[in-house]
Amino acid sequence: MSWVLITGGAGFIGSHLCDYLIRTGHDVICVDNLGSGTLGNIRHLMKLKNFHFIKHNIIEPINIKEDIHQIYHLASRASPRDYQEFPVETALTNSVGTYNMLKLAMQKNATILFTSTSEAYGEPKTHPQAETYWGNVNPIGVRSCYDESKRFGEALMMAFHRKYGTKIKIVRLFNTYGPRMRKNDGRVIPNFVTQCLTNKSITIFGDGSQTRSFCYVSDIIDGLYKMMHSGWVGPKNLGNPKEITVLELAKMIRRLTKSKSKFIYKDLPQDDPTKRQPDISKARQMLDWQPKIELEEGLKKTVEWFKKNNH
Repeated sequence: MSWVLITGGAGFIGSHLCDYLIRTGHDVICVDNLGSGTLGNIRHLMKLKNFHFIKHNIIEPINIKEDIHQIYHLASRASPRDYQEFPVETALTNSVGTYNMLKLAMQKNATILFTSTSEAYGEPKTHPQAETYWGNVNPIGVRSCYDESKRFGEALMMAFHRKYGTKIKIVRLFNTYGPRMRKNDGRVIPNFVTQCLTNKSITIFGDGSQTRSFCYVSDIIDGLYKMMHSGWVGPKNLGNPKEITVLELAKMIRRLTKSKSKFIYKDLPQDDPTKRQPDISKARQMLDWQPKIELEEGLKKTVEWFKKNNH
């Protein structure tokens, strides 16, 4: 029996990936320190013979006795609120943690996929962002513990690939949303949904004209799986190229929740990108991948989940 290992497998995206792989007949080892993931996301899998959970912080080396042929390396705090509260741990997860996973991949002769981020592009000077763009990142800013460590993770992946022939994949994930996001996550969709469902004021940072491109989680999972089973190293952008302003998003969520919440405006956080939109032409051409779930459809599913699980 050869297993697939997922770091961060109890998190938002990781738990959906666990579900998908189990559903498609794979044997899954989920590794998570439960820093931002929860057992509730994977409890329904715990009794399965082809699912193992290991509580472990990948900053420390890990010994796995099973044969592993693939590693999906998703472990990292991913919301600005989280990684600014845990900046050192975030930086080490994406650097030392990635190093430990690369050593494990070499030991097991496994393919390792690293989930990097659109934050690697920083405050972009090109729009939309293609993989050829090197980015405009503040290396000492409050977000640098995340975006610079993700950039270093990519560099380390490529160094192992070039020096040792390690089998690697790199994807850059853009804003992802869906069920199992934490209501206190700090990211814009959980914030707006929670505020609307409780009829609290909706907090808009800046004037709301900054843009994001939101991809439903099932589409991201499809992209991760296709990338893992492709012949490509990457990096490849995975995200939804349909851009929307934060204010338009707030109005859509308020309409879907039938909320009476009013808008309040606050200053933009430091280094908050004003634009974010992926160029996914490479993923379309090379992976035959593109998002299928429209934003309103995905938001309806997300709102229903929040209603059932958080209120």
